[in-house]
Amino acid sequence: MSLGDDGYGGGHDSGRATGDPGGYDDRHLTRTRLPEGEGDAYGPYGQPRRGGRPGGGRPGMSSRNLMTVVGVVVLLLAAIAFANRGGDDASSDGSETNTDKAASSGPTAASGTRPVTGKTGGIASGFAHSEQGAQSAAANFAVALVSADILKPDRRHALVPQIFTSDKVSELQTSLDNAYSKEFLAKLGLNENGEAAKDMTYVSRTVPVGTKATDYNDSAASVEIWCTGAFGTAGVGSKNPVANDWFTMTIKLRWVDGDWKAEGFSQKDGPAPVNGDRAASTADEISKAVEQYGGFTYAR
Repeated sequence: MSLGDDGYGGGHDSGRATGDPGGYDDRHLTRTRLPEGEGDAYGPYGQPRRGGRPGGGRPGMSSRNLMTVVGVVVLLLAAIAFANRGGDDASSDGSETNTDKAASSGPTAASGTRPVTGKTGGIASGFAHSEQGAQSAAANFAVALVSADILKPDRRHALVPQIFTSDKVSELQTSLDNAYSKEFLAKLGLNENGEAAKDMTYVSRTVPVGTKATDYNDSAASVEIWCTGAFGTAGVGSKNPVANDWFTMTIKLRWVDGDWKAEGFSQKDGPAPVNGDRAASTADEISKAVEQYGGFTYAR
């Protein structure tokens, strides 16, 4: 966030004596004497006092008053800056305290916690042992579980051990193999290896919109991930054109061997916004977009 460009300050003109000093000495002038510190608009012999800086300043404005106004402006700007920071606390060495930030951040608000730098089998790993770490893990797992790779047997058998706890790998591997059967893949226009026909491109890109931990403790968590994405087969004559979808995935996690792993997941439709009136892109544009734009590592 940035501060506004408007400055703040104010004041009022000092009271001034009236009368014509010309032709009279100061004994014939009616002079108004202001309290000490306010300044007298007119000096001896009715001559106006000069401002505190060359070429500017109100007549009668003392350096003390000028400093007061400047001080008020500085304090006001500092208050605005502090408010825009959202009241984030800092540790004694100047670094931000993530625990305090986590407590004040909303379910989908950016926390400022650094994303993971590790990656195992193409999936982010080494998530923080915290509620935010669980949400980050769930978001990355959701992307992998609804990717085009999950439809390819070889890639699926490599991804599942990276996502799920060791005691669930065999069970879920079998379950996913049955779900993504040869018949199911054929309906998507894919062969038994999850590959599209010549001149066709299968698209399955998921984008987490937000996450929410519905249950959390040091050893387990349940996280909902609101997602959107593009799914289908791009190409001339495709019977399964690429379309947009909105869904919510729930992933149950467990803290195992210093990282978050999934124990199971489920999915439901929505919530979905009203579709816009933007014209659909051509199959060629969609295919090129899949090739040209890479994915992300997701973290709160």
